[in-house]
Amino acid sequence: MTLGERIAEQHRRAYHGEAWHGPAVFELLEGVSAAKAAERPIAKAHTIWEIVLHLTSWEAIVRSRLVGDPIEATPALDWPAPPAKPTKKSWDEARAALHEASEAMNVVLARMTEKKLLSARPGTTGTYEELAHGQVQHALYHAGQIALLKKESHRAVRR
Repeated sequence: MTLGERIAEQHRRAYHGEAWHGPAVFELLEGVSAAKAAERPIAKAHTIWEIVLHLTSWEAIVRSRLVGDPIEATPALDWPAPPAKPTKKSWDEARAALHEASEAMNVVLARMTEKKLLSARPGTTGTYEELAHGQVQHALYHAGQIALLKKESHRAVRR
């Protein structure tokens, strides 16, 4: 397995399962309704929906950086606003967009050569490998947030 394929496998596990740490992003999103995704069970914390949109944006941002056509991470792109009125259709679309973005990232990662991954990224002090690993870590960080939000949402229902 190449270095790119190994990173792609870790990325796939972060989103789809068999991750060492516990439930992956899409495992955590199973059974989450649009209403639950839009809830803010922890004051001043992001909602599950906001996290899904944020993850989707960063899959695109990092993918663009890996292929040498960087997208600027504007505040609106960093944390896109969910729709004012949550619907099942818009929630399904948000999850589908994240799935599509994560799959596209896996394709890019798996095709990257070791030479490219170990090379310095222009205008930064890091390598493409560090960026790729960082994206896996980013998904896992937000998976933990989703897990906590789900737990707190269930706790609020029982009160």
